[in-house]
Amino acid sequence: MREFDYDLDYKNLDLRKQPELYRVGRGEQGVLLVEPYKSEILPHWRFATPDVAQPSSDHIYQMFLNYLADDDFVGADMARKFLQMGYTRARRYANHKGGKKYKGAVPDDKKGQSGAHGREELPRQKEDPIKAESARIFKEKWDLCRENETYLEMKKAHREKYKDC
Repeated sequence: MREFDYDLDYKNLDLRKQPELYRVGRGEQGVLLVEPYKSEILPHWRFATPDVAQPSSDHIYQMFLNYLADDDFVGADMARKFLQMGYTRARRYANHKGGKKYKGAVPDDKKGQSGAHGREELPRQKEDPIKAESARIFKEKWDLCRENETYLEMKKAHREKYKDC
């Protein structure tokens, strides 16, 4: 698997026109970078309550299907990433009031990096059932994406076609 390339100038790239530059990476890597998809999908991404999570996940899943129908793997993968991010963010808020998962500031030698990077994880709090339901809603759609045969075939083809970039 090729790692997501964070060194590209995403602000000035249109990966619909240059799909060879897109790397799937792991999980949600690049979800808030890759254009024009970020701008197309982000306005529909909401997870605060089940009442907003359901239409949001429905809409983004339909975008996923539309990208597949348009033979646009990068768009489909980005929609899948937004659904995954809806799940992970809602779970984080379900487990940690305010969504804060780690203690303290990022050490100077780790600035600009995401994740724990040695910081202590805060203890989980009593699960917020509203955020947990929002997470469940997004997970349902995320699972549909990950199991979609067309998506899986397109993902394999993309990786094979662009393995050298």
